[in-house]
Amino acid sequence: MLILITNDDGINSEGLLSLGQSLQSLGKIWTVAPERAQNAVGRALTLHRPLRIVRVSENRFTVNGTPSDCINLAVNSILPEKPVLVVSGINKGANLCDDISYSGTAAAAFEATILGIPAFAISMPGKNNFDFGPAARFATKVAKTIIHHGLPSNTFLNINVPVTNGQEITCWEITHQGQSLYDNTIIEKTDPRGEKYYWIGGDGTKHRDLPGSDANSVAGNHASLTPVTTDVTNYAAIDTLKKWKF
Repeated sequence: MLILITNDDGINSEGLLSLGQSLQSLGKIWTVAPERAQNAVGRALTLHRPLRIVRVSENRFTVNGTPSDCINLAVNSILPEKPVLVVSGINKGANLCDDISYSGTAAAAFEATILGIPAFAISMPGKNNFDFGPAARFATKVAKTIIHHGLPSNTFLNINVPVTNGQEITCWEITHQGQSLYDNTIIEKTDPRGEKYYWIGGDGTKHRDLPGSDANSVAGNHASLTPVTTDVTNYAAIDTLKKWKF
């Protein structure tokens, strides 16, 4: 049984290594990941330059592209057979609320899903001093369950786990996507020549207090499991729009 893992933090990320080690109990692990960090690239595919694959070791490869590139190349060129599961992560930093659409971690799971492969992305909040052990073991439990039960059509799971300071993750909730509050997302600086430059990102994001949301779940020290569909149609709006006169 072949399981493919990837991420958007790059091939040498501790989260990816910890994930692979834990998942070994379930099957043969193949890693195809970006050669360097590809955070917030969303579902980008590289179309205007050639991609190169480098074999790091027997079942570990890097790609000079995005997480979505990695999934496409893995499934269509690198792997000897179709994987039973794709797992993306463990991301350094949460991927909650509206940030899901920016996430390269979630994008890899999205790409696998549209290729007909069950998948989930897993992330954890923080900026440093990560302890990936509990998250990796929780990911293995989720992987085992998905392999057994499968996932609904056109659906992947976006998982965020809380910081547990090394304790096992025992509390989890099925959640919906929350809503982000973006404050001070642009930092303006001046270089030595007196020219202005900008960083996008700022002080980070806050979230609306929405019961049942992914952000509320993680804030309450629960792991959040959010089913995400690859069909982004707002069906509730169809009847309203049909009444418009263009």
